[in-house]
Amino acid sequence: MDHPGADGTHRIGPYALLGRQRTVRGGEVFAARTDEGLLVTVTVVRPELAADPGFRDRFRAAVEAARTLSGAFLVPVVDADADAPVPWLATEFTAGLPLRQAVDRHGPLPEPALRVLADGLARALAVLHAAGTAHGEVSPDSVLLTMDGPRITTLGIMGATGGPAPAPTDDMYDLGSTVLFAASGDEPDTGALPVSLREVIGGCLSPEPPDRPTAKQLVDYLARQELSAPGRSWLPPAVTADMAAATAVVGSVPAGGGGRGPFPPAPVIAAGTGVSRRKLITALAGGAAVLGGAAAALAFSGDSSPAPHGRAGGPGSTARSAPPPGARSTSASSASPTSADGPEPVVLAGPDAAKAWSGAGKHAPTCLEASDKVVMVVTDTATSFLDTATGKSVFPQLNTTNDFGMSSDKYPTAYADGVFYLLCDTPSQSGVLAAFDAAGGKVKWATEMADADPGSGTRLAMYTSNYVAVAGNTVYVCGHVLQIDGKFSTEDPSTGYVRAFDAATGKGLWRVKGTDINNVLVPPSGSHLLATSAVPGKKAGRVQMIDAGRRGARGWNVSVQDSGFYFTPGWPLTCYAAGLFLFAGGNGDTLFAVEAATGSEKWHQRFEAKNGDRVHIGAPFAGLDGATVYVAVGSDLVALTAADGTPRWVARLDGASDMGGSNLFRAALRVSGRSAQCSADTVFATDSAKTLWAIDAATGRARWKYSDPGQPDVGFRWTVGGDRVFIASHLTLTAIAAHGR
Repeated sequence: MDHPGADGTHRIGPYALLGRQRTVRGGEVFAARTDEGLLVTVTVVRPELAADPGFRDRFRAAVEAARTLSGAFLVPVVDADADAPVPWLATEFTAGLPLRQAVDRHGPLPEPALRVLADGLARALAVLHAAGTAHGEVSPDSVLLTMDGPRITTLGIMGATGGPAPAPTDDMYDLGSTVLFAASGDEPDTGALPVSLREVIGGCLSPEPPDRPTAKQLVDYLARQELSAPGRSWLPPAVTADMAAATAVVGSVPAGGGGRGPFPPAPVIAAGTGVSRRKLITALAGGAAVLGGAAAALAFSGDSSPAPHGRAGGPGSTARSAPPPGARSTSASSASPTSADGPEPVVLAGPDAAKAWSGAGKHAPTCLEASDKVVMVVTDTATSFLDTATGKSVFPQLNTTNDFGMSSDKYPTAYADGVFYLLCDTPSQSGVLAAFDAAGGKVKWATEMADADPGSGTRLAMYTSNYVAVAGNTVYVCGHVLQIDGKFSTEDPSTGYVRAFDAATGKGLWRVKGTDINNVLVPPSGSHLLATSAVPGKKAGRVQMIDAGRRGARGWNVSVQDSGFYFTPGWPLTCYAAGLFLFAGGNGDTLFAVEAATGSEKWHQRFEAKNGDRVHIGAPFAGLDGATVYVAVGSDLVALTAADGTPRWVARLDGASDMGGSNLFRAALRVSGRSAQCSADTVFATDSAKTLWAIDAATGRARWKYSDPGQPDVGFRWTVGGDRVFIASHLTLTAIAAHGR
């Protein structure tokens, strides 16, 4: 046996070495026995670590701290010698098999075993982190699989080195990498993770340390899934048999036995191999989506393309997983530019709209919101409520105002379940989130939004509110943080935030912020939000789930290369339909649909121009029932079945824009704000000729068009309520029925 001791014997301190078990980052691990026959595990510190100045003092202090810790999934320290010629650490002998050895011999672990592995490691780390220490050495080599669950030691020797001290967030990344290895082997493949773990392990693997869950959060997450306690059959039979055989061999080896011992040599890990952050991010990386213009004569990719592999990442992604149940598999997503697949485009042409009513006020509306019975009109002096059928006032005016109103990156109003919500000012307060009863116009509650971080008495940051959205019993305000430090660079990441409030009382529930938030999609139901972010010309963008049920904890994420348009804070450039999140990827020509809870790709649809022009799809939007998704591509508006991405119809603009050139849907330009909305059976969309189109949702044919020659240069403001659309142009407010009658 290769002996690590300084005196050439087969002993370390009072222990006789039986055989090397494995190699860890801090040294070599041996099975050993006392003279009385007690089995222990001894880790012998690597010589270069032992030679580091100050190591022995740090090691001694770490050992003393580790002696005080205990937990069901921790292996306790029983002895150590920091002053020996070769420092060593002895822990209780644990009958088990190193995780790496188990996976190398028998393949990835099944879902039940992966869940037990994640739970056990999280519980062990929770004990360490609660004591103010980090392990620093969680890996497939340091984790033992035992009959009763996984085990790690109370001390990772790397934590006693002179390098940067490991942090709990480092441990959580290592936990995620270890579980990912157990699910997929040496090649990191997040698609191999079961649905029950994909979200939370993806969070552990986030490149940004603050985005990773804590060990306690991971334990709580798994507890809510009603994870059963580990039993003696939690591992596959082949692993259990291998474990029992190895344990039996250890007990039969005499002290000081020759050769390499009963355990095979630990696998040698070459530099640059294993599960690294870079490899993981590369595996998740998708295609790019960038700002673009018109694409004449669209051609589809041929198949409506349910996902060939699990995690959305765009063509070229290396992420793989089994397709969702019922999904059809496809091969390459590229098709001939001359493909005739897909419906024949319908050129939009229709009569001028007939106005239901129209009226002028004293002040120009800055923003609008409507239900089927009441339209809320906000100006720079007051807020009014009008009857949608007649345009007459139904409630007294309120003194809430919004000077800036709706813009390309702001939408300060929302309506849900009989309540209007408004980001506004009052004569005595600024930055207020208010809720109004749509049945009586009364203020239900008003919450003042703090617009700054005091930061030790100095105003360091301003919080700007971009828009408000509602889902279930929660109201969300989304925006970005402006740092007041006199520095600015277009390559610096912006910081966004999400604040959650109780819809019934206005009480604040939770808030999160970070450079991984630029714009946030709040679906009308469910607890999963979607955030996008990017740093122009510097890093890949990210599409990321935010779990509102866990107070804004980050979930799964997908990298999207060169996604400069995701950098703009404001109205979301993504949509939700039928339990799916949808966003642009590929080279900007592909619409991806992923499951909201897991990030697993359901389908994708690629668009091409028959004339060879490069295609850039716009911001998608969904019908009210979630059955249909619409995406604008230059002069074309395409309707897709939300469940599988099958094209239903294509509506095409004709003519020129108001600035010359081809007429384009504004939704195709990726300008944020509501440039397209839906009623129950009609799609409303504006174009670059300053025209509003009402399009039959079933056929793609125009019902009517509306244009006001005297509208402001920036175009009119508009919203949809029930079966009517309301348009504000200067001082005039106009209502048009969806069917134009």
